[in-house]
Amino acid sequence: MASNKDPTSTLQSYVDAATGAVQSAIGSLTGSTADQAQGENRKAVADAEHAASHSAAKLGPITATPDGGMAQDSANRTAGSWKQSAGAAKEAIGGIVGAEGLKQQGIRQNQEGKAQEAQGQVEDLGRGLQDRVGGAIGGAVAGLTGNEAQKAEAKKQHDDGKARQRGVEADLQKQAASQ
Repeated sequence: MASNKDPTSTLQSYVDAATGAVQSAIGSLTGSTADQAQGENRKAVADAEHAASHSAAKLGPITATPDGGMAQDSANRTAGSWKQSAGAAKEAIGGIVGAEGLKQQGIRQNQEGKAQEAQGQVEDLGRGLQDRVGGAIGGAVAGLTGNEAQKAEAKKQHDDGKARQRGVEADLQKQAASQ
């Protein structure tokens, strides 16, 4: 029997965790070790589903998720990152050679880059959310009408939006870890 569950769905992981908790609790109350074990197993599977739903591979400005979503960072994120690198280099060189003007220029450029990258992250989060919601709604409508091509396109829109959001999350986690 094939399962229609999406193992990379955050919502599905929450549903499975709740189901497992209820089954485990019922097993505890009734003294059924089999129900209790099955409930604990469901919760463990839900934890793995939740982790998979939040995973992403990032290579430069491209993010891919396990469910096939792919997204490219906004131009502001990429340009902001480059400005930060160039600014940091100018700041370091200015500090080494004693050129205070170059050092200050690097500091300003680095700050401008951070602001531009943050603007791009907000853009990508918004677009990702828009794509996820639009894809979910489009998929529901396509499911009601039986239009499989439209359903596949809506799933791709949803998955690409998820990849866009996961890319921002990965960058934010990397930034937090480096501070």
